[in-house]
Amino acid sequence: MTFLLLVSSVMLSVGSLAWGFAQEGFSSLALVLLIFGLVWAFSQWRGWTWFSSLGLFVVVFFAAIGFWFEFDLGWMIAGVILALVAWDLSEFRQRLRFLAMDDDLRGMERRHLARLSLVTLAGLALVTLALFLQLRFTFEWGVLLVLVILLGLAQVVAWARR
Repeated sequence: MTFLLLVSSVMLSVGSLAWGFAQEGFSSLALVLLIFGLVWAFSQWRGWTWFSSLGLFVVVFFAAIGFWFEFDLGWMIAGVILALVAWDLSEFRQRLRFLAMDDDLRGMERRHLARLSLVTLAGLALVTLALFLQLRFTFEWGVLLVLVILLGLAQVVAWARR
């Protein structure tokens, strides 16, 4: 479950950042960001744990460029929040490899994902509130929130099955 959430966070992060750049007319850069997201997801599948730090740096760098040029604030912040989630999940997966088999791995994973979900939800809720106050809430932003909520619900269903 952690790997699926990790890859989803990577793709949502880079996708929201690319969407923000594409809305401003930088379609080529948006495509490059999407390709970078695919490489980042592939690197997690291969076990290249160092790539998540590079991915976080790249997303923060491009979000800062987006802030500088006054692109849509919501997409830039969502990209950074979800990149932080992906980086945290990558680091957490790496730490889990060093634990003994008799430790409560599933319990640790469940508690970590619950805390991470709450922090992510709080961050996205604050951004959504800011967008409402600025009257900039769009259909696309609603779709992103629905995707994040569906990931959370899938996580709850997976926990209930165990």
